[in-house]
Amino acid sequence: MMHDRQSHWEQVYQSKKADTLSWYRPHLETSLALIEKALGADRQAAIIDIGAGESTLVDDLLERAYLDISLFDISSTALDVTRRRLGELSSRLHWRVGDITDTDLPAQRYDLWHDRAVFHFLTRPDQRAAYLRQLRQALKPGGHVVLATFASDGPERCSGLEVVRYDAAALHAQLGAGFRLLESQRQLHQTPAGAIQPFVYCYCRRE
Repeated sequence: MMHDRQSHWEQVYQSKKADTLSWYRPHLETSLALIEKALGADRQAAIIDIGAGESTLVDDLLERAYLDISLFDISSTALDVTRRRLGELSSRLHWRVGDITDTDLPAQRYDLWHDRAVFHFLTRPDQRAAYLRQLRQALKPGGHVVLATFASDGPERCSGLEVVRYDAAALHAQLGAGFRLLESQRQLHQTPAGAIQPFVYCYCRRE
């Protein structure tokens, strides 16, 4: 199953340019604002971006002088594109290819876990449980989570795959006890093709 998922995403990134993919934004403004709100002036905080792909979030984090950034994605193709784009700056980053439901992340390593548009692809309860085990193991006590999925009125499918849609309460409930919801936002994302996709963001802190 992991191989099937990986093959799917490798094919997506090998066959399409980043700025044609439905989830593409020139800058992840909402993510960036919530990360800065969570971390304040702490530029040494450890950040992991789940499903980093070819996103420019890392460019904006580097521009703001964050020093400990990990990029995680199931697609080596996508991460290779980002590595080439960043050039010499790529040596400052931690790179990891894998399936977030089946990997070994270092224990209590990260101050902030960011995920825009991975979690909603986990349609089975066992997949979501495995993801949340990874999050709880890897996030420090007092750490922050910025998690975004399609909103409850968002698309039912993406990239040929079914998704699970959430409102803020349902998404927060997935994290379970021990995570305090500090803020939620609704975002209307315009795809490169001009369609509007509602997203929901939850910003939580681990107690």
